[in-house]
Amino acid sequence: MTDLTGRVVLVTGGNGGIGLAAARGCAEAGADVALLGRDAAKNEAAAASLADTGRRVFTTTCDVVHEEQVVRAFAETVEALGTVDTVIANAGVGGGAPITELSLEEWRRVTAVNLDGAFLTLREGARHLIERGEGGAMVVVSSTASIFGAPRQPHYAASKAGTLGLMRSLAVELARHRIRVNALLPGWTATDMLAPAAGHQKFVDATVGRTPVRRWADPSELAAAAVYLADPTQTFHTGDELRVDGGYSIF
Repeated sequence: MTDLTGRVVLVTGGNGGIGLAAARGCAEAGADVALLGRDAAKNEAAAASLADTGRRVFTTTCDVVHEEQVVRAFAETVEALGTVDTVIANAGVGGGAPITELSLEEWRRVTAVNLDGAFLTLREGARHLIERGEGGAMVVVSSTASIFGAPRQPHYAASKAGTLGLMRSLAVELARHRIRVNALLPGWTATDMLAPAAGHQKFVDATVGRTPVRRWADPSELAAAAVYLADPTQTFHTGDELRVDGGYSIF
């Protein structure tokens, strides 16, 4: 079993869905966690839900599209918890529209969070980890939409594909600092972001029918993958795309 005792994990978009599941997994493995999210009330509720782990949980409001907020959130986390060992860039938004109807404003809304936000988060993580000189791990939550054709999601698919290029670049650049950088690619997962899609039974049936395990994932099923990627003993695992999609991308 992975032991993260004494380590600190920072999660953006950490107040729900995959982010909160990843935070819980890390806390149950012994880590203290920082939950960054835009909604202070949701942040506090998420922290309260982790009380049973017995770990320290720090929360702060942060919208990852704003550089100054990301910089501040990292500084506050280090002040509160002493350091950051693992960064999980999870904050993301969705959206759907045919390319002929997709506005530049909507394109920029999605890419600002999913790609610019990931860049800002990983940049601040790299700055901290390089300065402290003890190595560490960074994980960006991408999507299987980054590797297969996702109709009516050109902005989402492009932003998530961009995170893979970002991850590969950083994995090579930061290896000499003993900083591992990997991507987690969830398949269809029952989160608030996908709740509107889950309300369309024909869509659910189509995606489930193409998933070999014949269901969507629960966010908790992504937690073990996040814990593994945070594991300090996995020193040779970097630059990888870890798919947790029930076989969707190969079927």
